[in-house]
Amino acid sequence: MLAMPRLAAVRYAGLGGSVLLAVAAWLGGATNPWQPTIKPGTIFAGDDGVLLPVAWLLGTGLLITAWVLGVRAVPSARWAYVTAGLWMLPLLAFLPLGSYDAYSYACQGWQQSAGLDPYAGGVDVLGCPWADAVAPTWRDAPAPYGPLFLVLAGLAAKTGSLAGTLAGLRVIALVGVALIAVSLPVLARRGGVPLGRAVWLVLACPLVPIHLISGAHNDALMVGLMVAGLAFAIRRKGWAAGLLLGLAVAVKATAVVVAPFALLLVLDRQKRPAATLAGGLLLALAGVSLVSGRGFGWVTALSGSGVSVQWTSLPTAIGMTIDLVGPDAVPVTRVLGIAALAVVLACLWWKARHRDALLYSGYALAATVLLAPVFHPWYAFWPLAVLAATLHTHLKWLVVPCAAASALCLPDGYNLALAVKAQGAVAMTAFIIYLAWKSVHEAKNRAAERRRADHVPGRLSGPDA
Repeated sequence: MLAMPRLAAVRYAGLGGSVLLAVAAWLGGATNPWQPTIKPGTIFAGDDGVLLPVAWLLGTGLLITAWVLGVRAVPSARWAYVTAGLWMLPLLAFLPLGSYDAYSYACQGWQQSAGLDPYAGGVDVLGCPWADAVAPTWRDAPAPYGPLFLVLAGLAAKTGSLAGTLAGLRVIALVGVALIAVSLPVLARRGGVPLGRAVWLVLACPLVPIHLISGAHNDALMVGLMVAGLAFAIRRKGWAAGLLLGLAVAVKATAVVVAPFALLLVLDRQKRPAATLAGGLLLALAGVSLVSGRGFGWVTALSGSGVSVQWTSLPTAIGMTIDLVGPDAVPVTRVLGIAALAVVLACLWWKARHRDALLYSGYALAATVLLAPVFHPWYAFWPLAVLAATLHTHLKWLVVPCAAASALCLPDGYNLALAVKAQGAVAMTAFIIYLAWKSVHEAKNRAAERRRADHVPGRLSGPDA
């Protein structure tokens, strides 16, 4: 464990990074109207000269470094909670960092509160007083989110101003983070992981202040409800678990992948909680759909999220690499990725029946992130919230991807992956091929070791033994 002066250095280095990121958000965060501020190649040519990019570079670097250094040095859960809270504070009052999604949320909330159907079209069809702030990529896209989030965004939009709506969206994100904070002790106890380390990995992760708090992404609420549902499933409270998981799905459909694993958690002793969990989930979905007045239209609107084509998605990267030498393969590789995901999820659930269902729910979320057609940096947080409370070793597989994802977006939302589309696609494809080869090689080695182990006892048990 680090000495107290070094612990203070970790805490305040991260706080300093957060303050610098607040400066970057103030100078060049996502603005109304939509106006990219800095891009690679012209990063020092903006109105603010070097101040904006330097604040972003130093702030991001300090925040990531402090988080990484603190992973194996957390003295207590209380220290981790307080430090994580300090790192979030500076970003509450400034422009969104790393994405213009908050403005899309605001317009979808305005449409919902005005009695329009956000699933029927984007701002170019339905209109919105803040339409100019929505990124051009998403202006013709219907809302791909569940009815619960639309209702909440609609309440935020009733303030009548963009600033008030953004503040309301940040409150929604804070509620999600608070749900994670109060649920982590249950998950960590079940996983046998020190609570302080789990809290640090999850809440102090730079993705939280940058994308969940500053960016106000609804992933915070989805993950918060999902983790709370898993916590109740661990306690075998079927109805509560089902209702919370249903509400999580009613924010973003991704949360549904953990429901089969939650069923295994409540099935540990008896079947009745499993039935109540399924009933609670369906009841929550049906209830929110009726209250919102939008039904299940959000299910058909999910396809709109595939507009983004980036090599940070594994199936998309393979398709982009094939595109360099042949026809358009991205739609095909994305379908194959979804098919592979379905197989992987089924296999994980089958193994989880006799193993730790909570751990495997984290694996399921990780597989969803890896094989989905689209990847955005904040998606890396989905599995982190579960795996941090269940993994005992190989923490680098949590820390490294989340640290890299935290530095992927410039303050105004420009994704650095866009600057190296072809190179990134080829590199990602090569990495996938390497991992596949390594997996096959290790499987062959394990099989050979098992054969040798089986051979030796048999030889010793012969007549000459």
